[in-house]
Amino acid sequence: MSLLSIMLQAVVDLAPLAQMGAAIGAAIAAIGAGIGIGQIGRAAVESIARQPEAVGDIRSNMIIAAALIEGVAFFAIVVCFLLVLM
Repeated sequence: MSLLSIMLQAVVDLAPLAQMGAAIGAAIAAIGAGIGIGQIGRAAVESIARQPEAVGDIRSNMIIAAALIEGVAFFAIVVCFLLVLM
């Protein structure tokens, strides 16, 4: 038996664990993004309460930061689901 066939058999045997790991990774990415966007919202509300005249700048910065976090989380979830399909 060649080394390649042994390695392929190991990959086939460990496929359910890889799928479970991908699902856990997607869940962690979604939870992390939710926590991060929540922290941004909390900080923005506190900042607006301290300095109401800067509401426009704070809101635009909050939206940009939340969009960046959401984009990274979406990318992580897509990568995890692509690993499940392989």
